[in-house]
Amino acid sequence: MKAVNHKCPNCNANLKYNPKNKNWKCDYCGGIFTLKDLNKNKENYEKTKVEQSKNKDEEMDEYFCQDCGAKIVASKNTSATFCIYCKNTAILKNRLMDKFSPTKIIPFAKTKEDAIEAFKKVGKGKILMPKEFTLPKNIEELTGIYIPFWLYTGKIKGKITGKGNKVRTWSTRDYIYTETKVYSIERNGEFKFNNIPVDGSVRFNDAIMNSIEPFDYKELFDFNASYLSGFLAEKYDVEANEAKKISIDRARETCYNDLCSTIAFSSFVPEEKNSEVLEEKIDYVLLPVWMVNIKYNEKLYTFAMNGQTGKMIGDIPYDKKKAFLLWIIIFIISFTLLAIITYFI
Repeated sequence: MKAVNHKCPNCNANLKYNPKNKNWKCDYCGGIFTLKDLNKNKENYEKTKVEQSKNKDEEMDEYFCQDCGAKIVASKNTSATFCIYCKNTAILKNRLMDKFSPTKIIPFAKTKEDAIEAFKKVGKGKILMPKEFTLPKNIEELTGIYIPFWLYTGKIKGKITGKGNKVRTWSTRDYIYTETKVYSIERNGEFKFNNIPVDGSVRFNDAIMNSIEPFDYKELFDFNASYLSGFLAEKYDVEANEAKKISIDRARETCYNDLCSTIAFSSFVPEEKNSEVLEEKIDYVLLPVWMVNIKYNEKLYTFAMNGQTGKMIGDIPYDKKKAFLLWIIIFIISFTLLAIITYFI
């Protein structure tokens, strides 16, 4: 009989059935789904069944733990994981070879305890926070992951031209005068960019990864697989050329903004922009991130912490039931106080 893997609607990883809770849980992003949820995703499920026989060797690989001999199943982009039996780190060295071998790594500086404390501070004082965000089992799922990044370094020569206006206003006893002078403006400059980061994994939300920047790249070390011990790690699935294009676009935008900042006119309308890449280099590195996903009202909330600096990002929703109960309490207290005041007047 052929095995069938349900795909997670959130991250497309394989789902596992939980006999106790009678639902499906994604070990990768923490999502929990009912059969109804999976039926909604039926179209993707049917596509998965057709493609599975073609791609099963590409989706998952099997390894054996060097400590206890247990079988380890890892997705195609995982380069470090855990043995579910003895809990020892399993570093999949063949995933770190050739083009997938990182050149540098920033080791974790923040512990899991640091991440838990930072997560608790995010919800501190938020009385309307849903209970799901305070459950120990959810907090304990904070996981340290080395995320693949591309770091772009380069020099760009930029030029911008346009029309600038200088407006002068003065008045006499009877009239107000306005003088507008129009100038042709040109600005040129060379800009050096160091370590522009681009998330190298399609699994992770780029907005979240951008929000936990910056990293201190002075602490980049030559890659050594020993740094992965005790943590998960991914390998990239965003190619270098694609990441380079994103980096250059960001660099060009910064270049044009800096050139415009030197134009001290009342207004400036750009007419032409152009730039030239003079030199460039791109490095494949692993950067540390603590992450947890919590599902509430059918929506997944992701919290991430920079594993080097401790910067935590993530939004906590409010519990509508708690909000309604709080409104009732305030109403009752206000009504009671009003009744007491009215009685004594």
